[in-house]
Amino acid sequence: MTNRPVLHNIRILDFAWVLAGPYATRILADFGAEVIKIQPLMPEAEDDFSRGYYNTWNRNKLGITLNLGNPQGVALARRLVSISDAVVENFTPRVMANWGLDYDSLKKIKPDLIMLSMSTMGNTGPWCDYAGFGPTVQAFSGITYLTSFPGKPPLGLGPSYADHIAGLLACLALLGALEYRQRTGEGQYIDVSQVEAMASLLGDAILDYTVKGRQVEPVGNGSTEAAPHGVYRCRGDDRWCTIAVFSDGEWQGFKLALGNPPWAEARRFATLTGRLENSEQLNRLVEGWTKEHTAEEAMALLQEQGVAAGVVQDASDLARDPQLKERGFFIELDHPELGKTVSDAAPIRLSDTPARYIRAAPLLGQDNDYVYGELLGMSRGELTKLKKKGVI
Repeated sequence: MTNRPVLHNIRILDFAWVLAGPYATRILADFGAEVIKIQPLMPEAEDDFSRGYYNTWNRNKLGITLNLGNPQGVALARRLVSISDAVVENFTPRVMANWGLDYDSLKKIKPDLIMLSMSTMGNTGPWCDYAGFGPTVQAFSGITYLTSFPGKPPLGLGPSYADHIAGLLACLALLGALEYRQRTGEGQYIDVSQVEAMASLLGDAILDYTVKGRQVEPVGNGSTEAAPHGVYRCRGDDRWCTIAVFSDGEWQGFKLALGNPPWAEARRFATLTGRLENSEQLNRLVEGWTKEHTAEEAMALLQEQGVAAGVVQDASDLARDPQLKERGFFIELDHPELGKTVSDAAPIRLSDTPARYIRAAPLLGQDNDYVYGELLGMSRGELTKLKKKGVI
């Protein structure tokens, strides 16, 4: 194992906010990049820096305050760009340009700069100025429709899954650009459309439409490849278990787990085709069994017979999950105001240069002295004047 993380010599100026952008830069920070997060000066924003959401997505980063509505603030941002390897932002396209911090302007300061933008629709096209968050991105991509129930209003996903997908793909794109610069000495501009990132997961549905002219419809918790396949109510308050039986061999194991009930021997359930054709009746019978067991009991009985099954876990379930604990899914960090905090580990595991978790998310302006003083060489007097003017 090396003594230095793999991205120890990379500095990233992070203008990103909410989830998608901060998630991308958090992964890079976990692996050693010096990520400098630009923080707003607004007094009402100070409370955000002690909240779980902000702390989850901004660990391992430095934090500086900077007023980009002030020309001196923009000038400081440009100086920071000159000593950075990459800039990341997830505003609508006009924002960085309005500040004079668009890629065409910044590459004049640092020709080999890599800039990553990740707006809702990308920086070109008739919809480029559309703003949106995860649920908006999911709706535009089509996944909200496809993850709903037939004949009912669009329901979609619970969490903002799109933010995580866009963040992961953006991180990968930035790593590719860094590798390219290492070989060629050239920087580049990366334009990530979060909607396109999300739509990339719908390959089968897109091919069905473009090649066969067939529109894929939502199937709720059902499947065209497995039956039973769904989420089944179990004993207890709002407790559920997911079950999927893909083959006739798994069906035999399923029957054994249930104690070979007479209804399972019906001819209509003997083959996968038959089970798919009679899935509604089959689901009612399956739920009659699951309601007699806790979700954990149902999962254990089915898994013992080789059937795919799992508890639908809430947050407290996840926190106690022995598999997640054994795999090191959770990490702990000491926060200067909140004390010990817990969040998810990096999704990438490297053997020689693993992720490091060295500090909680920064407080407001926590690293002003280091970034402005040490990196930019500004004096204490200069910093005091900038603070009085509301620049930092």
